[in-house]
Formats: sequence, structure tokens, C-alpha cells
Amino acid sequence: MSRTPFPDSALATEFLASPNHNERRAHARPNSVILHYTGMPTGIAALQLLRDPASEVSSHYFVWEDGRICQLVEEKRRAWHAGVAFWKGARDINSVSIGVEIVNPGHDGGLPPFAPTQIAAVIALLKDIGARHAIKPERMLAHSDVAPARKIDPGERFPWGELRRAGVGHWVEPSPIAEGLVLRRGDEGTPTRALQAMLALYGYGVEVSGAYDRTTELTITAFQRHFRQALVDGQADVSTVDTLRRLIGALTA
Repeated sequence: MSRTPFPDSALATEFLASPNHNERRAHARPNSVILHYTGMPTGIAALQLLRDPASEVSSHYFVWEDGRICQLVEEKRRAWHAGVAFWKGARDINSVSIGVEIVNPGHDGGLPPFAPTQIAAVIALLKDIGARHAIKPERMLAHSDVAPARKIDPGERFPWGELRRAGVGHWVEPSPIAEGLVLRRGDEGTPTRALQAMLALYGYGVEVSGAYDRTTELTITAFQRHFRQALVDGQADVSTVDTLRRLIGALTA
């Protein structure tokens, strides 16, 4: 019989092993954390899916609504949580990240607020993981950040600002929504090129082409879900662009 591992984090109360993992490729070590919502009607159903070998999906950690944390995959192993994804030149995000599933029915379930106890547990877990692996604040990411064409979780109601105020993640207060230049799908030219260059500099997988195409629109939508949640429409208005510019500035401050 195989041994059930001990949790890597002292915050995890149990290890409920998933078979869905393999070796991290090219001797990679975690430099990122990817946050997901489960997106299923119940946490039990989500946990069953993540432990079902037929599903071929998993995560390292699973956070219940009441704040309980369980571990499914050892941190040294490559859990299958991010899928086809990209961030700052890395295409095998599973090999360089730790995945955290947060129980919430997601958009299909009305995207209810995340419970305060649950968010407190997520904050504590991210602090623990970040300290042990020396993960930079800007590498605490949404699944939608690394896969904007496919994923929308953990969604625009996830409290990234609260995490930042607790010392977790990278964040600036979003610039107020105001009148001004708006870039949208179909636009072409220097302003769009400059926008794409900033997105790529921050880490998003967008081509600097000067054409506001579908990929750019989806990337801006993902950016807004994380950093400018008051209006998520895929259009780069003054608030979106200024928030992005200040985020980049905060990296070098």
C-alpha cells in the first residue's frame, strides 16, 4: 500500500490524495500560486472530481467555505490545475505553480461572495506557501490571468484588495472610472500597441501587434476581473489603462 503523505502546510488538516499529478518538468520549482474557484454546485462534488483519475484534474490545496484546508497533491509534484496557460514566458504553468481550489459555485451558480472565514484561510495559506517558496507578491495569480481565453475564475468578486491589505499579492487601488479615451475590439494603432506592451510586460500572454483583437479583449477582461472589478467589459478605458500603468510602476518602486 502506498503511504499517504503528510501535508506540506501545517494549516492543512488532512491529506486527501488525488492521483492526478506527475513530476514537475525540467526540475522546475514553484514560483507562482494560481487561485481557482471550484465552479460546481457543492464542494463535495468538486472534491470528488479532483480525486477522480478519469477527470485528469487536481490541485494542491482545497479550501472549504468554513475555512478548512485539505491537501490533495504534494507541493513537490505537478498538480493538473492550470491547463493550457501562460505567464511571463512560461507555458507549462503547472510545473512552476501551486494550485489552490476555493469552494464557490462560480458564475454558473451566481458567483456568491466568498465567506470571510474562507478568505482568512486563503490568506493564511498563501502567506505560508509564499514564505516557504519565496514567491513574489505579483506571482499570486488568478486562473483567468494565465488562461484568459478559457477561464474566468476566481472571478470579479474575489477580494484581491483584501488579500493585499493583509500582505498577500500585488495590488493597487483601481483608478476611478472616468470619461476619456476607450480602446475596444477592432481598434488599431499606437495606443493599442502601447496597451499590449504593458500587458505583456506585466506578464499576460498577448501579442504586441497594434490590433485590438479577440485575444486582447479577453486579456483586458481578465485584467479587469483581477484589478478593476467595478466594470468588467473588455474595453480599455482610462481607469483600466491607468490601473495597469500604476501596477507596473509599483513593481519597480
